[in-house]
Amino acid sequence: MEYTIQQLSRLSGVTTRALRWYDKLGLLKPSGRTEGGYRLYGPAEVDRLQDILYYRALGVELARIRECLDDPSFDRLAVLRGHLSALEAERDRVQGLIDSVQETIRTQERDEIMADEQKFEAFKSRAVKENERRYGAEIREKYGNTEVDEANARVMGLTREQYAEWDRLGKEILEKLAAAVAAGANPAGEEGKEITALHRRWLTVTGNQYDLQRHRGLAELYVQDERFTAYYDKKQPGCARFLRDAVLHWAK
Repeated sequence: MEYTIQQLSRLSGVTTRALRWYDKLGLLKPSGRTEGGYRLYGPAEVDRLQDILYYRALGVELARIRECLDDPSFDRLAVLRGHLSALEAERDRVQGLIDSVQETIRTQERDEIMADEQKFEAFKSRAVKENERRYGAEIREKYGNTEVDEANARVMGLTREQYAEWDRLGKEILEKLAAAVAAGANPAGEEGKEITALHRRWLTVTGNQYDLQRHRGLAELYVQDERFTAYYDKKQPGCARFLRDAVLHWAK
């Protein structure tokens, strides 16, 4: 059976945009084209896409996935067994998180008084879950599961004081952005310099080592992804672009 790109997207859950990107990278080429020039995918391409998704679930970068799948010695069965072992380990990790959230729910349902530390852990869990709901698919596609999972773990590992600082910095950035844009400030000016420094502190308060290229790439994402843009622009339109321009100018 053959699928158009729209049909394959619905079947796999992979966006048509991602499928076109895979084609451009040579990672997943269509088996042919319709008379109208639309991409067609056959059984071999469906199997290859499944392998791609397994690798992506384990955080493997796209370039490395292509190398693996194009290797003449590629043993699909052996690779699938390796995927299974890794996924089982991940299942155990996620189950631990599920158990923690379930305990929090049970406590609230019984209207019991939670210790302060329990409340704090539940609050961090909600923050991580909300971030995953909003941006999880995109950041995992861009950076891989391993890195995103490690970032989530760093948030969960924050002390109460560190979390308060992280939350305060995020709010301060939003306030200063709104004020700067409303005043018609220049991102290359002192306001932009101050906001860039605050944003760098916000990125590293969880223990992340500062990465210049990651900082600049994240700032670009704020204007490329409409959800990030909406978050920064919710009080004052133009904030996401101001932040992007400021970071590109001052993060050196």
